[in-house]
Amino acid sequence: MANNKTIKKVLNLLDENYPKDIKCYLDHENPWQLLIATILSAQCTDDRVNIVTKDLFRKYTSVKDFAEADISELEQDIRSTGFYRNKAKNIIGCCRTLLEQHDGQVPKDIEKLVKLQGVGRKTANVIRGNIYNIPSIVVDTHVKRISKKLGFTDYTDPVKIEFDLMEILPKEHWIRYNTQVIAHGRAICTARSPKCERCFLLPYCKTGLENMINVIDE
Repeated sequence: MANNKTIKKVLNLLDENYPKDIKCYLDHENPWQLLIATILSAQCTDDRVNIVTKDLFRKYTSVKDFAEADISELEQDIRSTGFYRNKAKNIIGCCRTLLEQHDGQVPKDIEKLVKLQGVGRKTANVIRGNIYNIPSIVVDTHVKRISKKLGFTDYTDPVKIEFDLMEILPKEHWIRYNTQVIAHGRAICTARSPKCERCFLLPYCKTGLENMINVIDE
């Protein structure tokens, strides 16, 4: 695991290179829209979700609309996000629970959030961090991949990674760590072809240093 000195240097570099303010990559105007968009984002890019929700939220303008949606029709509306049958079932079930148990409001309590259909800790933490400004760590594919490269965790399980990061990162960095790492994962540390030669985190990345050695050897 990375030591405190390394962690501090990495966080400072992230702050120097990416905005400190919270930037949610999923377009939304209210809590329930973000909840649905996050459910749709499973195994799908944020850009694709934003294309789909642009029309989706014009068609379904409330939690009640989604709770009463025809599942076959909703499946077609969200088809391009992948796993659309399961997502449609989860969205309808989730919105029915919001109406029946929470007066149509999205709860902030993580125990209540994860009881909603289709909502795990990742989705719950997106809501808590972006809507309610509660310090939360969201472990998406970028955070999972880059945190492991930096030695911030040895795990691959998102929940275990979340708790590792909660233990080593200062609470004031929890929310912005996710958005900064997403930005880094998109711009430099891409999954398929990381640009290690341009990476300001290279000195703290074992995988990156190994990649650079291999390039030199070739």
